Amino acid sequence: MAEDLRRAALAAREAAYAPYSNFAVGAAIRAASGAIYSGCNVENASYPEGWCAETSAIAAMVAAGEREIVEVCVVSGGATPITPCGGCRQRLAEFGGPDTRVHSGDADGLRGSWTLAELLPAAFGLDRR
Repeated sequence: MAEDLRRAALAAREAAYAPYSNFAVGAAIRAASGAIYSGCNVENASYPEGWCAETSAIAAMVAAGEREIVEVCVVSGGATPITPCGGCRQRLAEFGGPDTRVHSGDADGLRGSWTLAELLPAAFGLDRR
């Protein structure tokens, strides 16, 4: 099921703006409706004023009127699977639940998968789920 998310995240990664780190990241999230929203990292000379790929994907989802994340995939070009940073884990928790699957991948396939509870075990916020 996550393969379509990986492909969407890879496509978003191609549009990343990462002239400072040269570390392009793409993310794709599946909303409760089944729609997929993607985003890429956008760096800024005034570090850390850039956006993470997950943040961009969440913004696209919210702008479309959706409020629930059921699955996520994050991709980079590195040899080691990446997971969302701490800030993005909290942002994902705002719209996802403890069982929301978070996948990591690259051009060759999926490399790891965790629940949001495994990545952010003591999340705080709205207790909606």
